[in-house]
Amino acid sequence: MPKKKKKVKKVKKVKISKIKLKTNLKEKTFQKKTPSSSDEKPEIKKIKKQPTEKRIYNLKDYVVYPKHGVGKIVAVEKANIGQIDIHFYKIFIEKEKLTLTVPINQQSKLRPISSINQINKCISILKTKPKIKRTMWSRRAQEYDQKINSGKIYELAEVVKDLNKNTDIIADQSYSERQLFEKAYERLKSEFEAVLKVSTEDVQKKMDKALGRTSALEIAE
Repeated sequence: MPKKKKKVKKVKKVKISKIKLKTNLKEKTFQKKTPSSSDEKPEIKKIKKQPTEKRIYNLKDYVVYPKHGVGKIVAVEKANIGQIDIHFYKIFIEKEKLTLTVPINQQSKLRPISSINQINKCISILKTKPKIKRTMWSRRAQEYDQKINSGKIYELAEVVKDLNKNTDIIADQSYSERQLFEKAYERLKSEFEAVLKVSTEDVQKKMDKALGRTSALEIAE
């Protein structure tokens, strides 16, 4: 009888040890998988945050605020709101005689003025043929307005090119069409002035030449 009891005990020990091995293997494989997935997430977040956080503008720098166009930084000030120090830019929009207050940590809408290469590309866009769309004017007007307020200089140049009628005669354009053209034209012209550092007249001549525009006075002559 004692011999039979010993055999039963041995079998139980083997089963317990097998269960322990299985659980240990599962824990090891789970530990190997988790670090790789957790490491990937912070990298993506860092890449997304970097561009807006590290941009710094100085006094007298020209910047573009999409809804208002080109402005000049006239002050970098600090205010204490709710026991928190907030730094912000004071931006003067000369065309609208407007001063904007933009917190430095919320400057994602701002962009620096274009480079000379970008201005040259805009001139080449103005020289191309306008795209004539067959959609309703209300829909096209909405698209043009979105492009103007996007703050992207190439889209601004496209609006000027598409709405250009090669003349200053009012009868050749509807009221809403002319309004959108003038808005886009003035925004583009102000950025040309800031980048090229030339007079308004010289910029206008450059743009009109690229557009092939003729004034009403030239037609009368």
